[in-house]
Amino acid sequence: MAGPGPAAAKTSKRYDGAMAAPKRSTIYFDPDIHKALRMKAAATDRSISDVVNDAVRQTLSEDASDLEAFEKRRREPSVDFADVVLRMRRSGKL
Repeated sequence: MAGPGPAAAKTSKRYDGAMAAPKRSTIYFDPDIHKALRMKAAATDRSISDVVNDAVRQTLSEDASDLEAFEKRRREPSVDFADVVLRMRRSGKL
């Protein structure tokens, strides 16, 4: 029997945002970040967990958007950075 394939590295469970109960985790924050989180949570009448969850959710959403953009451009030809810069210099743009 063959070993686990590439998909096994992702996860063995499907997470689609409809998890039954929140999961507990220990996170170590820089003291200044923790203070800012406490202040934001108090100012918005939310828990630190809610503030952190929203921030992580926003970051993951941005990652998903980036991945979609990369996928759309996957078949575009690659352009070498050095060639672009040299071409700009030759044309007088640099």
